[in-house]
Amino acid sequence: MTFNLKQRIHPNFIAKDPQPQRDTKRLLETRPRIRSITDRYNKMKEEQNQLMNSVSELQFWKREAAALKQQLHYLQECHRQLMGEELSGLSVKDLQNLESQLEMSLKGVRVKKEKTLSDEITELKQKGNHMHQENVELYKRLDMTRKENAELQMKAYGPMEIDKTSSSSQQFTITNRYSMPALQLRQPQPQNNETPGIKLGLQLQ
Repeated sequence: MTFNLKQRIHPNFIAKDPQPQRDTKRLLETRPRIRSITDRYNKMKEEQNQLMNSVSELQFWKREAAALKQQLHYLQECHRQLMGEELSGLSVKDLQNLESQLEMSLKGVRVKKEKTLSDEITELKQKGNHMHQENVELYKRLDMTRKENAELQMKAYGPMEIDKTSSSSQQFTITNRYSMPALQLRQPQPQNNETPGIKLGLQLQ
């Protein structure tokens, strides 16, 4: 008995190839792997860039350190030459330049010294003027105290008992010199007719 396949196939049936479905499934399965590989590649690339940046930065600081070391060596050599050391290898022109530098430095030091001395002298003058003004004020207070003392003596002993000569010799003048007045103590002269009141035991001469 022969079996005819064409008679059993439905006329609307279309045979489908299962290969595209398998390819799609494989693509979906491999997508996470591709993403992981891409992430690892980007990470390695970033680490490599950081390493290159670190190496570049290290090289930069090495160059800076070498330049600073060379500059320090030059400054030390100049300092020793200014101190008069290690001059054997210098030519006549180098020695003349060094001499000019020393003269300029010495001139600057002298100018600074003169300015400092001038400032100190000005400050001392100001202090002297201030002390003179203080002395003037002290003289005025002393004169006022002597006048008050004389008035009290007149009230206590009477005007006839005051020594005019001594009173006139007590006058003083204020000069520009810083001389201090001499203070003397004198006991009051005894009186025959003492009046009750205040007795002063000190008198400024």
